[in-house]
Amino acid sequence: MNVGCFRIFDLIFKFGDWFLALVGHHYAVFRWFVRWTPAPLIRYSSRLRAWRAYKHASLFVPAYREFLKARDYLPCVKQYEQIPETDKDNYIKKFSTDARCVKGVIPSTNIVIDESSGSSGTPYNWVRSLEERRVSHLLVSHFARFCFGTPSRLITINAFSMGSWATGLNMGLALQKNGLVKNVGPDIEKILHTLQFFGPSYSYLICGYPPFLKYLIDEAGARKFPLSEYELLGLVGGEGMSEGLRDYLLARFKKVYSGYGATDLEIGIAGESPISVAIRREARNNTALRHALFGEDSRLPMLFHYNPMMHHIEVNANKELIFTITRLNVLSPRVRYNIHDEGGVMDFGTMVSKCRDQGLDLAEKFGSEYAAMPRLPFMWIYGRKDSTISVMGANIYPEDIEQCLYAEPALAKITRSFCIGLHEEQNQEVRPSFSFEIVGSDITEKLKEEFQQKILRHLIALNKDFKEAWHEHKATLIPTINLWPEHEGPFKQDSSRIKQIRVIK
Repeated sequence: MNVGCFRIFDLIFKFGDWFLALVGHHYAVFRWFVRWTPAPLIRYSSRLRAWRAYKHASLFVPAYREFLKARDYLPCVKQYEQIPETDKDNYIKKFSTDARCVKGVIPSTNIVIDESSGSSGTPYNWVRSLEERRVSHLLVSHFARFCFGTPSRLITINAFSMGSWATGLNMGLALQKNGLVKNVGPDIEKILHTLQFFGPSYSYLICGYPPFLKYLIDEAGARKFPLSEYELLGLVGGEGMSEGLRDYLLARFKKVYSGYGATDLEIGIAGESPISVAIRREARNNTALRHALFGEDSRLPMLFHYNPMMHHIEVNANKELIFTITRLNVLSPRVRYNIHDEGGVMDFGTMVSKCRDQGLDLAEKFGSEYAAMPRLPFMWIYGRKDSTISVMGANIYPEDIEQCLYAEPALAKITRSFCIGLHEEQNQEVRPSFSFEIVGSDITEKLKEEFQQKILRHLIALNKDFKEAWHEHKATLIPTINLWPEHEGPFKQDSSRIKQIRVIK
């Protein structure tokens, strides 16, 4: 397809773009649209929009043209799934930022540069246009409004890290559409001062990373700050959250929901709902339901809804999610981009049907709330594929240890953070190593033994592969437990990072 043919092809979509923009800007219309549009039509439209995004990038993005040319990709191939995947290694690192932009140029105005957290080892810079950021802000605004409603007196306290990080400033800008916003960053003193200054007559939506909200609760308790007098709502993101941690937060927060995004792509890709959380919480202890929905895996994934008109999401043979941003207002397009998150997708009707087959009737459980629920498809995320350690054939994930930790509230209360790794003995024997950052308690051998016994017991019950290996190699699989004071050992670097390190290689 040449440029002229693409222009004609694109004209067919212009009305659709205009209609989606109209729908997206009005929350009530948006809810009606996604509630009543048939799932097959949404899937088909999402695929067409992804195909258009691919054609657009292949014609107007120099780096993407070179990427396709180097792989001898023939544009006449008609199967979308045959388009090669892009990722950080084969695309982002290979081409300059300019070359990855439309027309090979970064405009000199109306552009913002975000920086990733560097969790993969090297922070990257990502350029975004004014229009694409407006769309992301709108999606985040709609998500927050759906989950938390519209309290008449709402103050949003944005505790995400400020500066060049994608989430911080963008979250504040997005939620200005919903009420008052104060951008404070992860600053306990400023948050508690804000609560005290404006008082309990307001509702407060506090946004931040999941461990930070736990830290806020613990610090408020230590200072005897009366959080129980306030109506607190929690919006978290940036990393996964176990249901045990959600339980912990719900002791002080009225509601806690999580959103999904990636600096590689954009914020506001997906979000939880009351129904997605109910499904996940039911699957936590219902093995049959978890296996029916997500397959044979010891981990409980995060479960979100996503808007297929904005993001076309596929699953490859390695069970990794592949993303295409289907809008053409993206300065640096991402087509079939793989950030190596493991997970899956399922349309709304199929999810409801499978839950019903396992005894969870969502329509009966939620009543009128279910009837008004937008029929957006589901996406689930386990986490990055390389975020694991392996011992004797058993994979152990950070999500496993978080579930084990929050199954023991007394241990969770004194734990600020944790990470996993491997420990090599003097005889070259390798065993799992779990480190915990301890606050509010003395570090003793007795406490160390308690961590070892209780975490090990829960891990055997939770992780099927570990359980099988345990029966054959007990001596090798007894974990090494390390307890550290705050900001010491492997946690020293966490104080200067926006995300906590979970795996030590």
